[in-house]
Amino acid sequence: MHEPLSLLCLPCAGASATMYLRWRRQLPRWIEVVPVELPGRGARLAEPFVEDFEALTLRLCTEQAPAMRGRFALFGHSMGALLAHGMAQKLRASGRPMPRAIVASGSPAPTHRDPARRYAAKGDHAGLIADLRKQGGTPDEVFASADLMHITLAVLGADYRVCESFLPLGDAPLPMPLHVLAGRQDDIAVPRIEAWAGETAGSFTVDWFDGGHFFIREHEGAVLATLARRLAAVTGEPT
Repeated sequence: MHEPLSLLCLPCAGASATMYLRWRRQLPRWIEVVPVELPGRGARLAEPFVEDFEALTLRLCTEQAPAMRGRFALFGHSMGALLAHGMAQKLRASGRPMPRAIVASGSPAPTHRDPARRYAAKGDHAGLIADLRKQGGTPDEVFASADLMHITLAVLGADYRVCESFLPLGDAPLPMPLHVLAGRQDDIAVPRIEAWAGETAGSFTVDWFDGGHFFIREHEGAVLATLARRLAAVTGEPT
């Protein structure tokens, strides 16, 4: 019997690790979901944010070392996909074991991010709220609660600064399979999704789902079935 595959799941901007808790009950038992909490939110609410991409990916590689000792893979949605890719680059640079696969969801390739993208500034609450409403996926009760909205806007602003600090370095393609999940109604142009193919020297797939940026919630069952199938293909586990 194989050891479980640890699936480290990195959140999107403005979110916490709780976005992945449900997956523990819905994925096959051989996949051990590890929701990754970033500083400044959820169980780490009292910690200061880390707002620099390089510093955050380095810190995550250190903090998550216990989960990356055996078989593991990295999953990230939106900003989380960028962090997963950055972590894999850091692991390779330090000579550490690499993930069996990376699954990037709802994100353009790192070298094909939209140069016209303008992130709302820290103090621009109206702009941040507009972004939340545009992307979807934020429960109505968050908009209705001043306290929840305050926390959400603080997290979102910090995460936007992480995204702004990212600089593509033109690193060599990674040596493991890379699988991409995308929403057909998301506003990310198809060529920028397909450009992930240039980030891997291994196998590459793209799976499309109906829905916008948060298709992973709109069609969770289909997304998780596809995720399990892609991970089974690289680990030899039964589907």
